Amino acid sequence: MSAAETTTAKVPPTRPSTAQGAGGGTGGAGKPAVRRRAGGGAALPWTLLAPCLLVLLLVLGYPLARLVALSFQKFGQPQLWGFQEPESVGFANFTKILGDGEFWAVVVRTIVFAGGAVILTMVLGMLTALLLQRVSGWVKTLINIALVASWGMPIIVATAIFKWLFDTDYGVLNWLLSRLPGVDMVGHNWFASGPQGLAVIMLLVVWGAVPFVVITLSAGLTQVPKELEEAARLDGAGSWGVFRYVTLPVLKPIIVMLTTLSVIWDMGVFPQVFVMRNGHPEAEFQLLTTYSYDKAFVVNDYGGGSAIALVTVVLLLGVVAVYMRQMLKIGEVE
Repeated sequence: MSAAETTTAKVPPTRPSTAQGAGGGTGGAGKPAVRRRAGGGAALPWTLLAPCLLVLLLVLGYPLARLVALSFQKFGQPQLWGFQEPESVGFANFTKILGDGEFWAVVVRTIVFAGGAVILTMVLGMLTALLLQRVSGWVKTLINIALVASWGMPIIVATAIFKWLFDTDYGVLNWLLSRLPGVDMVGHNWFASGPQGLAVIMLLVVWGAVPFVVITLSAGLTQVPKELEEAARLDGAGSWGVFRYVTLPVLKPIIVMLTTLSVIWDMGVFPQVFVMRNGHPEAEFQLLTTYSYDKAFVVNDYGGGSAIALVTVVLLLGVVAVYMRQMLKIGEVE
């Protein structure tokens, strides 16, 4: 017998291992276990989200359902005090407001106001965030502290400060502008006209929104690869080229999110207008939120006020739909 045959004879036959037998083959026992793990993994996120969804359903679901119900009813003070039962009027409340020229004037005013506030907020926020990348560490820390302090200031307090700054008789801004050669702003009333007064309120809204945008964009700028910026500069791109072709694409998801949130917040502005006009906004200062409030609690037409509020919700849902579409497009590209 040769040496090769002797070696072959001594080697025992190889058996398939238990692990291979369990996992291999079409009907192995490993596949049902994998399916069980996958099923449990899919249910786990919903289980963890259930308490939050329940709270949202209780806090937001019932008021929204009540709002929808009121918008299809005739509901005034007699119904509020229980002297009469609410009367279903179908789409009469919507027909009334949609056929009212004043309502459409308020809609246009709200869109223009929100659009101007969003553009100013995003431009100033982006410029400030970019400038923060070029200052020293201690300066950046001080600016961030100031931003957080202004962001955390209550809206009522910030509105009171702006009322003092733009006051007709004792306003600091009028006093400062009057110091300029050839400028006389003593006793100037910033709220004598709607556009001028809304511009002041817009500055208040922008002042309160810029800190959040700056902090968020500053965090996003730290994720921009420095190698790509250096490569773009080596290829001859200037500062604008680097920002447009390198920085902006990286920040696009954050910009879309911030823009959407800003539109929602600025279309829902209420306390700034309400407090700035001492609880009684004039017709040229009315936005959708204050207009709905006046219809419901001043005119005591709760059905009409609910219809206006529901139209506002539908407009905001349109903004959310655009946001979701943009985010899905970004996800498909990536």
